Amino acid sequence: MTRTVDVFWHDACLAHDPGEGLWELPGRWPWLDEPETHPENAARLRTFRSVLRRGPVAPHLRWREGRLADVDELAAVHDRDYLAFVERACAGPARVAVDVNTVVGPGSWPAVLAAAGSALAAADAVLDGSASLAYALVRPPGHHAQPAASDGYCLVNNPALAVARARAAGLRVAVVDWDVHHGNGTQEIFYADPDVLTASIHMRHGAWGASHPQTGAPDEVGTAEGKGRNVNVELSLGAGDTAYARAFDEVVAPLVRAFRPDFLVCASGFDGSTFDPNGRHNVTAAGYRALGGRVADLADELTGGRAVVTQEGGYLRGYAALCLHGLVEGLVGVPEPLMADPLAYLPDESATHPERTDADLAAVRSALAPHWPELGW
Repeated sequence: MTRTVDVFWHDACLAHDPGEGLWELPGRWPWLDEPETHPENAARLRTFRSVLRRGPVAPHLRWREGRLADVDELAAVHDRDYLAFVERACAGPARVAVDVNTVVGPGSWPAVLAAAGSALAAADAVLDGSASLAYALVRPPGHHAQPAASDGYCLVNNPALAVARARAAGLRVAVVDWDVHHGNGTQEIFYADPDVLTASIHMRHGAWGASHPQTGAPDEVGTAEGKGRNVNVELSLGAGDTAYARAFDEVVAPLVRAFRPDFLVCASGFDGSTFDPNGRHNVTAAGYRALGGRVADLADELTGGRAVVTQEGGYLRGYAALCLHGLVEGLVGVPEPLMADPLAYLPDESATHPERTDADLAAVRSALAPHWPELGW
């Protein structure tokens, strides 16, 4: 039996324009013949929308209108002074880099409100039963945004807002993040919360500056009553479909089952794909299809199918769109692939060198074993 996925969209998400420069770095580079468009641009989201509307998975989707959030809603996970700072920075007329690679300008604040509001609309639809499995197709992305700091193209933490909405309804929530970069903002927001399990599968990259002090290492397990509730699965560079499947099956799924959530929130990035310029992993559309199927099956098993997915990274937009289609095929549960992948030809390093993945997953189990004795790790 296939599932229906409700896709939440708002046109204002396209208004955010981070401009041009040297890839993600704004400014003038006199030696650069042709400035590059910032990777987190509107064209990528339009392409994502196009593949879902025109691809063969389209009959399984129901499109829903997103909305704008208000500041009181954003304050559920963010400091109000920080929100006021971001709104002022977006006022223009010039673009402003609020951190080294996160640029805002006129149009950015409505996009922030639309991304957050559409994620909240998706959560509300799942909570009220008008949707079971909802995908917030939004930008700017959110999982790096911390309570009082922007980071990594993220200004407001969209998945954290969905979590907070479910928590306000008295539910226990598990977060699964497969963006290639560590979901540090979501980690920071719920680091001491015993009723939120945050699990991030990402490449080993460590802290990357003042805006991202968290390392994403397995020993960041949470604090106070939330100790053991934060899970960082660092994978070696070049990890592909096999490593992601093993990370989910051998670490993430057992922990989520032991946690017994009422609600599932996923941060969905495609910058772990085999062609993404912002990632160093090797996941194919088939790998994302398999991941989508695992997520939907886990939701069916534990939460009555209730899950919200928010769009995060993915910057080679054509291949990222193909990976999105694959993931949604998995979420829907179609028995066979609906689209061919004309580009996936690189070997799966994690299948060729399983010892690397063995070591990566062993480090996670070792860090978490004292907090989950029932798993026998």
